[in-house]
Amino acid sequence: HPAFYLLCFVPVGRCKAEWRPNNSPKLMDLLDDTVPGIGTYEDFNTIDWVREKSKDRDRHREIANKSKQSTVALLFSISDAFSGWLLMLLIGLMSGALAGGIDIAAHWMTDLKEGVCLNGFWFNHEHCCWASNETTFQERDKCPQWKSWAELMVGVSEGPGLYVVNYFMYVCWALLFAFLAVILVRAFAPYACGSGIPEIKTILSGFIIRGYLGKWTLIIKTITLVLAVSSGLSLGKEGPLVHVACCCANILCHFFTKYRRNEAKKREVLSAASAVGVSVAFGAPIGGVLFSLEEVSYYFPLKTLWRSFFAALVAAFTLRSINPFGNSRLVLFYVEFHTPWHLLELIPFVLLGIFGGLWGAFFIRANIAWCRLRKNTSLGHYPVLEVVVVTLLTALLAFPIEYTKMSSSELISELFNDCGLLDSSKLCGYTSNSGSTSGSVNATAANGLGARLAGPGLYTAMWQLALALVLKMVFTVVTFGMKVPSGLFIPSMAVGAIAGRLLGVCMEQLAIRHHERDIFRGWCSPGADCITPGLYAMVGAAACLGGVTRMTVSLVVIMFELTGGLEYIVPLMAAAMTSKWVADALGRESIYEAHIRLNGYPFLEAKEEFRHKTLATDVMRPRRGDPPVSVLTESGMTVEEVERLIADTTYSGFPVVISQQSPRLVGFVLRRDLVISLENARRHQEGVVSMSPILFTECDPPMSPSAPPAVKLRSILDLSPFTVTVHTAMEIVVDIFRKLGLRQCLVIQNGRLLGIITKKDILKHMAQMANRDPDSILFN
Repeated sequence: HPAFYLLCFVPVGRCKAEWRPNNSPKLMDLLDDTVPGIGTYEDFNTIDWVREKSKDRDRHREIANKSKQSTVALLFSISDAFSGWLLMLLIGLMSGALAGGIDIAAHWMTDLKEGVCLNGFWFNHEHCCWASNETTFQERDKCPQWKSWAELMVGVSEGPGLYVVNYFMYVCWALLFAFLAVILVRAFAPYACGSGIPEIKTILSGFIIRGYLGKWTLIIKTITLVLAVSSGLSLGKEGPLVHVACCCANILCHFFTKYRRNEAKKREVLSAASAVGVSVAFGAPIGGVLFSLEEVSYYFPLKTLWRSFFAALVAAFTLRSINPFGNSRLVLFYVEFHTPWHLLELIPFVLLGIFGGLWGAFFIRANIAWCRLRKNTSLGHYPVLEVVVVTLLTALLAFPIEYTKMSSSELISELFNDCGLLDSSKLCGYTSNSGSTSGSVNATAANGLGARLAGPGLYTAMWQLALALVLKMVFTVVTFGMKVPSGLFIPSMAVGAIAGRLLGVCMEQLAIRHHERDIFRGWCSPGADCITPGLYAMVGAAACLGGVTRMTVSLVVIMFELTGGLEYIVPLMAAAMTSKWVADALGRESIYEAHIRLNGYPFLEAKEEFRHKTLATDVMRPRRGDPPVSVLTESGMTVEEVERLIADTTYSGFPVVISQQSPRLVGFVLRRDLVISLENARRHQEGVVSMSPILFTECDPPMSPSAPPAVKLRSILDLSPFTVTVHTAMEIVVDIFRKLGLRQCLVIQNGRLLGIITKKDILKHMAQMANRDPDSILFN
């Protein structure tokens, strides 16, 4: 074979022709043979959004070009376009089915703490008594088929023995469920604890947490979520259901190549899955899409909006088909309020908004202080003991009070309910007070309004609700963040609903007793309700949830989808906005952002403004007095030198310059790509030794025939890394990182490399500027 010449051209000039004998090993070019692992990311690293989107555009371009050449390629192009919608369908079906199963199991196990059905142990209390003909109107929840544990074990149906045995069994079942939940989480899936929303927000921003959305996390979270909710702890299943839906999405993504191989595309799917989670948690598909857009998503293109809507629709339809609540409704707390609200009622609605904002700010500070105490003291070393002790205290204090003994969902449903003629609840304990000597009350009764005057039953319910409010607030603070699945939506709504119901009853009694006053004239009419206390509970629930999570638009939509109360949007909007304003005045972070900061996740919050007049040179590394930045040269380094540099440093990547003497920037190479390429070259390229040169050049420099073969790595080199000058304002640099999702940015001056700014450097600088500990950004 004749010798050959290799010619190549670069902008700086013409490369010399290189002659090599015919038996010389060929230079390895990774462009010709893609190495497995190139372009992937290590655990606890941030993805390169720009590179991932570029890869996806290249893939689309290739498919479009091939589709014009053959029918098979055209069919492949169509299936590729359809695969996204198929994936959304599967996520909706899987999430809806799991949510339905969780609802049914949690309802059954919650009732199991109180008794068992003789017709079949798998029936919950409500289903057990449905077919019974022996129930009375006043005691509709009692039937011969349902037996309490005291009736089964000691054969007593009344007296102190009944109370003591049922109390004991309630506490035992609660401890068993909570113990099983924390043991399963500790043993099989540590990532299954908590809400999951702070971590999902971080993952959607581009961070990699391997295993957080894996199959074991899905299985254990599903099982332990049922156990945790059934234990009676002050937590909900709504936040964890978002985590469950994202686990389903991540697992299903592995069956679709374009999502499996592209981290940015996968995050579009996870954004849609977040919408699915809220859709199945509340039966609110539109609210779910808005929740994903407003609260959790980092990158939300229009295409993701449509697909989120479709996936949420499928999930809601699946849940409706399962019918877990047994009422043939999709909504969790259906309300039928017919009394119109009055303009002056906006004042108490705004007061509820103020209470919600104050509660949100207090809860965030108290919960973060408790979690920090858990993290920095020996309390964190005993998570099982903590869960058991909190469960024991919750069960002991909850059982004597009717409104803490029932599940939070049942409590909210009762508080939202408007009293009708057929209601036997204590909240509907009104009396005509016909024997009263008060002229005002007698006049009220004469006008036909006396039926809504508070009676002994209502007064009892009021002080029990006030006590329940205090207990709910305390237990929610210490429960959120424990090593069991724990959501925050339902406990926050329960706090607000109790406060709202208390205020609603006070306003109702005030209006009835002083209906002749100008301010209340026209509010009350014979045979109609003056004020609807259930509406106040609904507004209070929205206010407290908004104060904790800082949601606004999505919150209002979720609330009217949740209750069916479409005509009460204005009160909900007033309360939600007031709550956000008050909470923001006392602290800008929501509970999820506070937990992200507590855990040190590298999350660059888009809502937080950077107002400091610092420059890139103030943040870049190396700082003054530090050793120079570690770089690679485009030629002149050997395999041994590069491997030593990798071993001696922990950096995620290295800038490539022309030479040490002339540090003109050429590009940037990721550490993982470099390690994989060198390992692959040693394994598969003939003749590679420690002294083999590393080349990032486009053309090959002159080499002697006896020299070992070179390893050519130009294909893994990013030739267009993002750069700024030393005088660029940090306000602009932070904006670039947020909007482009960068991992790092190189700092140059007249083409010469001076330093590097990473996402972690920016977070540390922002923490320092806010007088926080910059070393708190340590999640690595």
